[in-house]
Amino acid sequence: MTATTAADPAQAFPGYLECLAEADEQAAVAVARGLLEAGVPAERVLLDLVAPAQAEVGERWARNEWSVAQEHAATHISERVVAAVAAYADPRPTRGRIVMACMDGEWHALPARLVAEVLRLRGWQVVFLGASVPAAHLVSYLHRYDAEAVALACALPMRLPHAHRMIEACRRADVPVVVGGRGFGADGRWARSLGVAWAPDAPAAADLVADDRALRAVPAARLDHLADDEYASLVKRRGELIDSALADLRERVPAVADYTPAQLDSTVGDLGYIVDFLAAALYVDDGTLFGEFVEWLVTILVSRGVPAAAVGLTLDHYGHELRDFPRAAGFLERGRALVGGLSTTGAGR
Repeated sequence: MTATTAADPAQAFPGYLECLAEADEQAAVAVARGLLEAGVPAERVLLDLVAPAQAEVGERWARNEWSVAQEHAATHISERVVAAVAAYADPRPTRGRIVMACMDGEWHALPARLVAEVLRLRGWQVVFLGASVPAAHLVSYLHRYDAEAVALACALPMRLPHAHRMIEACRRADVPVVVGGRGFGADGRWARSLGVAWAPDAPAAADLVADDRALRAVPAARLDHLADDEYASLVKRRGELIDSALADLRERVPAVADYTPAQLDSTVGDLGYIVDFLAAALYVDDGTLFGEFVEWLVTILVSRGVPAAAVGLTLDHYGHELRDFPRAAGFLERGRALVGGLSTTGAGR
């Protein structure tokens, strides 16, 4: 397609999204460059064009309007656009070093990259370590290179236990931490549970890293509930639970016997996600974390032709298997009630 010049990200948005839909990298870069040449600040191009477009890409995948391949192509183009914007702005560092990384197991690196570029535009020397950084490797890097702060991104709440370990490892290296991303909750509630400074967006992260006192002056983590050992015991039983849930589905849902290998892999993955999100909810002692995941999972599966009742069957099974885990059983019971409501309303559609 032919890119059209606009002087405002909102005006450019529909055309830019069409570039992503058509996997037209050259045109997408041209849209961003046109805004920059029209005098729009690079930060606005990143936050008012690239970021909302990428959010829409994710929504189209979730609604089953785009395939995984289309989502990956669009994400790659957005990464190229971010690189082009950064090259055009070419900021020179005037402040100290910030290390930016995604949690171990987190492969959605673009939101973190956007934050890194905003920090860079504001004068920081940013080292972006990218997706899925093991805690040991991050700490090793911090021991070799001085850093004013570490910024950690988490997109999925099921990574919160890993996030806490990374946060504590950074603190042992005496480097303050700021976190962000949907994995910490829309209002940062789970960051507060872990006792870490949270930023809702890139500008807020930039303000926080500039204030060492605010970074360090956070309440202690609220994790006394872990003394009941439910979280640790659930993690130990993860494989056993997934195997038993799959066997239960095969017995109760005859169609599972005819699943293709790809469908079976996807089912096993979903069974594992249920356990992992339940474990994360136990870790921060917040059933809303598990409830929000259940609502999301049902919406995704229904859009792909899987009835909501299938999730209910698995929650019933896990509830039976974990009947001696009071907190987990309560979260599963509330999740089952949510599935019942979503089944009645058609998963909110």
